[in-house]
Amino acid sequence: MVAVIGIPLDENSSYLQGAAQAPAKIREAYNSPSSNYCAENGIDLSQSSRWKDLGDLSLPAGAPAIQEIMKKVSAALQLHNRVLCLGGDHSVSYPVVKAVAGKYPGLNILHLDAHSDLYDDFEGNRYSHACPFARIMEEGLAKRLVQVGIRTLNPHQRKQAKKFGVEIIEMKNRTDSRQFSFDGPVYISLDMDVLDPAFAPGVSHHEPGGLTTRQVISIIQQVQGNIVGADIVELNPVRDINGMTAMVAAKFFKELLARLINNINSVSK
Repeated sequence: MVAVIGIPLDENSSYLQGAAQAPAKIREAYNSPSSNYCAENGIDLSQSSRWKDLGDLSLPAGAPAIQEIMKKVSAALQLHNRVLCLGGDHSVSYPVVKAVAGKYPGLNILHLDAHSDLYDDFEGNRYSHACPFARIMEEGLAKRLVQVGIRTLNPHQRKQAKKFGVEIIEMKNRTDSRQFSFDGPVYISLDMDVLDPAFAPGVSHHEPGGLTTRQVISIIQQVQGNIVGADIVELNPVRDINGMTAMVAAKFFKELLARLINNINSVSK
């Protein structure tokens, strides 16, 4: 069973807020009569009993929200095999990964993003959405971190990547022929700004030169490994145009959910 959890948190956003509205907008787009509930592998998600939407978390303000997210996701993982979280800004990935790593030791992370989010702290906030992967790596929560689509590296983040042994595939070096394969459990963290702004205007940080929607879908469909969890973060409905980015996020939601369900089916055989 895959547990879907909304995490409406954006107080750790450094530039614009609005991402807290994203879980509701992704669900609205998923349920839009303009499309249907089928993933591209043929699974009709509306007919599948292998997933359950647990709704949105109710979170306290400030630093306690991080602990509450970890606690609630850990509780969900005690009852369910996998988790798919809808952010929120990228700060939510740290406590979610901490919970997932507690159930699945030796976790690998595939991180799709325009930014490496490896700052030791950002503007004095160690839980900023610019810092989750520094927290994850310094606590040893992942044995391998692969970042794809990065196009904003500065000297500090390059130093951090070297320190933590992060495998960074910068956008300028990425090719469609590259395949991703992992030994052991895999967590996918999908920041909507990995896309070029032409495909996703509804994000806080527009970074030109990103991936296309089809390229991201292909990565989701082709990555090799036991996918045990994922998140979709940094959709900012305040900046969206006609709900276009929310529909893209809903498409990613369907494809990630289908992969998670398929992995459960494969393990249970």
